[in-house]
Amino acid sequence: MDMRVETVTLGSRKYGAVNWLGLETLIQREVQRFLKVGAQTVFAPLIQTLLFMLVFSLVQDGPWPGTTRAYADGLAAGLVMMSILSNAFQNSSSSIVIAKVQGNAVDFLMPPLSALELTIAFIVGAAARGMLVGLASLIAVSWLANIMPAHPLVALYYALVASIIFGAIGLLGGIWADKFDHLAAVTNFVIVPLTFLSGTFYSTAILPDPIRSLSHYNPVFSLIDGFRYGFIGHADAPLLLGAALTGGLALALSWGCWAMLKSGYRLRS
Repeated sequence: MDMRVETVTLGSRKYGAVNWLGLETLIQREVQRFLKVGAQTVFAPLIQTLLFMLVFSLVQDGPWPGTTRAYADGLAAGLVMMSILSNAFQNSSSSIVIAKVQGNAVDFLMPPLSALELTIAFIVGAAARGMLVGLASLIAVSWLANIMPAHPLVALYYALVASIIFGAIGLLGGIWADKFDHLAAVTNFVIVPLTFLSGTFYSTAILPDPIRSLSHYNPVFSLIDGFRYGFIGHADAPLLLGAALTGGLALALSWGCWAMLKSGYRLRS
């Protein structure tokens, strides 16, 4: 009997410039990951937002400085932006740290996904959570403030840019952190101070110099100031400058995420 063994040459699967299937799958994974625990990731932040809204509305009255709009209107915009920032950061950072702690980072490192595709997927997933929680927070405070935006496109731009920036910061923090204690340090010593000292609860116009001028160098201030302008039509700093700075920061941080993923820093051993 003539038995012939055929040799089969295995080749790598061919993709185009972008692995669309892999990219879509990873984005779906990131979105479904936080939707499965929606009570914790989406609805729990609403309680914090409502508590801040109730407390500060009780202790502060009158118009927002420099406008005829109620203080609650400006406060609502700041609180919604704070929800967007914190949740975008938490989504990407926790995703990476959990994968590292549980040892399943291989799930997204082994598939044929480039560093750019990984960067896009993680940041899009983080932005999705930030935008969803921001929308839910906006609806939640609607009975306490006028949430009708004066400039909807401006508000949307700053919400998207903020989600991208803090999704990227979360990704960078998650790659750097080896455990949740490291991630908590980033949150407590970087994210929280930047957020609370950026005009979330107040207008920086009431601050004396040089504190007022120094606060404008805080990138979170530009995000909150621009987002608040979208709702009440008033900004404490030049709007176009803030838009350019935050847009540039989003690109720079995204590039940093791509560079770290491409190098395999703290992911491949």
